[in-house]
Amino acid sequence: MEKLIKFKQLGLSENTLKALKAKGFEEPSPIQMATIPILLNETMDIIGQAQTGTGKTAAFGIPMIEKLSRNARHIQAIILTPTRELAIQVSEEINSLKGDKDLRVVPIYGGQSIEQQFKKLARGVDIVVGTPGRIIDHLARRTLKLERVSFMVLDEADEMLNMGFIDDMKEIMEQTNPDKRTLLFSATMPPKILSLAKTYMKEYKVIEIQKERLNNNLTEQIYFEVKSSDKFEALCRIIDVEAEFYGLIFCRTKIDTDNIAKMLISRGYEAEALHGDISQNQRERILEKFRNQKINILVATDVAARGIDVNKMTHVINYSLPQDPESYVHRIGRTGRAGNKGTAITFITPSEYKKLVVIQKEAKTSIRRAEIPKVKDIIKARTSRITDKIMEIIDQDEGTSHAELIDKMLETHDAKKVISALLKYSFKDELEEQSYAHIDEFTREKNALNKEGSARLFITLGRKDGTTKRSLVDIIKRTSNIDDRSINEVSIFDKFSFVTVPFEKAEQIIHSFKDQPKGRKTIVTRAKPRN
Repeated sequence: MEKLIKFKQLGLSENTLKALKAKGFEEPSPIQMATIPILLNETMDIIGQAQTGTGKTAAFGIPMIEKLSRNARHIQAIILTPTRELAIQVSEEINSLKGDKDLRVVPIYGGQSIEQQFKKLARGVDIVVGTPGRIIDHLARRTLKLERVSFMVLDEADEMLNMGFIDDMKEIMEQTNPDKRTLLFSATMPPKILSLAKTYMKEYKVIEIQKERLNNNLTEQIYFEVKSSDKFEALCRIIDVEAEFYGLIFCRTKIDTDNIAKMLISRGYEAEALHGDISQNQRERILEKFRNQKINILVATDVAARGIDVNKMTHVINYSLPQDPESYVHRIGRTGRAGNKGTAITFITPSEYKKLVVIQKEAKTSIRRAEIPKVKDIIKARTSRITDKIMEIIDQDEGTSHAELIDKMLETHDAKKVISALLKYSFKDELEEQSYAHIDEFTREKNALNKEGSARLFITLGRKDGTTKRSLVDIIKRTSNIDDRSINEVSIFDKFSFVTVPFEKAEQIIHSFKDQPKGRKTIVTRAKPRN
């Protein structure tokens, strides 16, 4: 465990060090370095100001695992997250960090069978990771008891505030053990979050991790707008048009990482996948091949790519859009190093354009739109490389190889036809336009409804009706039977509100409100286009 020296110096057990090694972690991130010693050796609460992608789950998860008891027979820790996706992600991360320690971790969120959750909780759980709404449901049913928890974590507290969960957070905190340790993590610290801390936390220490800044002088940043189904073809074109591609491709999940790597390999590219399920021995072998350029493409998740430091990478490609500006900065900082120029490419679907704008604004950088390389550009690039290689062989070939075969072919056929046939035989369909898959081109239109993306809806409910973001989402969900994950960009004004939903859900919501019982006057229509 030589590479885990800094983790070992924090006083972690052999079991945890073994789990960290299996995940490929080599040294603590700044938030981990600042938080873990306090949680292991002191008794105060913590407020951590850190963004997604900084390693904060491990920052609270590792010491929690170290401190919790085996066979406690009651819930020892509760972690609140704003979304079901984050609940699942945090639960999986803690499970991967616990090593051989017998701790049961369960995610609890809306949309999942509550009966199944009853059974899991009844069997005994040590750590619950959940969304506020579903946690409140279980507390009301007495299927979840938090009177004996040792740890409470509020993860992405500002997001829970933005989603209208502040009252739920207070209610849950009031039902927990008063002697617990509370850990609050938030990217920003609005007054309501600070007030929550002062009311419900004991003596606490504030840990603030500075945002990673982008040095983009040597990195060209561009984005391509494509349908999800066209991403792989676009990726292949980007690789093919380059004379020397040497890059890191970021995917969101382990499954995506494996699938993309397998598809690249099947097309003849030198590629490998790197994610959390890869053993340490495999990880080291793959990284060694990549550093020595025995493979020129590495497909990885954010966590698995931690610690990769290669100066001559030509490209970083965000196959999936990063979750936040900090992750974007961290990813693309892998290229444009040590005086070498690099290119950072981000794929977005049409519905992700606004997220890209936010990333661009928050990261204080410029990401220009570009066109996916055309088939004719690929063929031109390949033709140029083939020509250079043939000329190189001609210059190096002192004699005339295969003279008898050449003479035989030239006896009956024109020299141009012979060369053309040899090229077709050697490169098959690589130089034929019809061999390449079609990719749809997108033109950004300033309209409120995008059939490939989302619809913006106008709703005649506002603050004067007592409407909050949370209550509006609940009304839409209840009236239209729409999953609340589909409802985004909720904006509440005095007399009306706006929400954004997937295109295919828009008509369902509009019609469901038209079918309301008489006497209700809530009207939902498509919003007018924004200028």
